[in-house]
Amino acid sequence: MNIISLKQLKWISTVFILFGIFLTNLNFYPLNIFSHGLGAIGWSIAGYISKDKALIANFGLQIPLFMIGYYNYFLLQ
Repeated sequence: MNIISLKQLKWISTVFILFGIFLTNLNFYPLNIFSHGLGAIGWSIAGYISKDKALIANFGLQIPLFMIGYYNYFLLQ
């Protein structure tokens, strides 16, 4: 039995991404990269489950970019 459905994962991930964009517009760093990063991970998982290479390419390649943001925040401050 699945904990959450693929449809639920996509919607939850969408909410995280939109909230991250909202936080970016309000200049709430680093909360914005955590929220958007969680959404990107969720969409990458959804792409993997559904074997959608476009989703994996789009959101999977965002994850290393967020890792740079995490590195800058935690290790360079």
